[in-house]
Amino acid sequence: MADGRATADFWFDPICPWAWIASRWMKEVEKVRDVDTSFHVMSLAYLNQDKDVPEDYREMMSSAWGPVRVCVAAGEAHGQEGLDRLYTELGTRFHVRGEERDRATVEAALRAAGLPVELADAMGSEDYDEALKKSHHEGMDQVGMEVGTPVIAVEGVAFFGPVVTPAPRGEAAGKLWDGVRLVAATEGFYELKRTRTEDPTFD
Repeated sequence: MADGRATADFWFDPICPWAWIASRWMKEVEKVRDVDTSFHVMSLAYLNQDKDVPEDYREMMSSAWGPVRVCVAAGEAHGQEGLDRLYTELGTRFHVRGEERDRATVEAALRAAGLPVELADAMGSEDYDEALKKSHHEGMDQVGMEVGTPVIAVEGVAFFGPVVTPAPRGEAAGKLWDGVRLVAATEGFYELKRTRTEDPTFD
C-alpha cells in the first residue's frame, strides 16, 4: 500500500470474458475507491491441459496460448503500465468486438497499446512459458486449481471472482468492492455462489 492506497492483484487470461468484465469493474473501482489494480497473467490452457474437458473447449484452449504469452512478454518488457494497456486493447477486440484471437488482432492491439508489434512473435514461442507458469501459480496456488479466472488478492487474501455481468459502474462498482473486501476479511469465509442465468455482456 502506497500513499494510503490499497493494491488489488488481479490474475487474468485475456480470452476469458468473465475476467474481462471483472477487470473493467476494477478499473471503475479505481475511480471511486483508494485502490490500484496490478494485473498478472494466468492461463486457462495450462490450468485445463490435463483435465477431462469437452472437445470444443479443448479446441478453444488451443488458441489461448498465443495471447497470454504475448501478455507475459509485454509485462516483462514494459511493466505494469504496458500490460494494463495491452489487456485493455486485447479485451476490447476479443470480447467487445468479437474479433479473432489471431496474430492480426494481437498486432493491432499492440499498436493501439503503444507497444512493439514484434511482441506478437511470442504467440508461437515457448520462451515465456516458464514465466507464465510462475505467474499462474502465484495466483492460483492461493485459491486452488478447481476454479478459474478472475482471481483477486487484496491484503493477503485471495479469492476467485467476482463473476458479474455487466460490470458495475461508478458507486455501484465501489459498493461491490466494499463487499468483496468485507467477505475476504472474514476468517473462514470461502464461497457464495448461484447458478448463472445470463451470458457475459460488455456494456
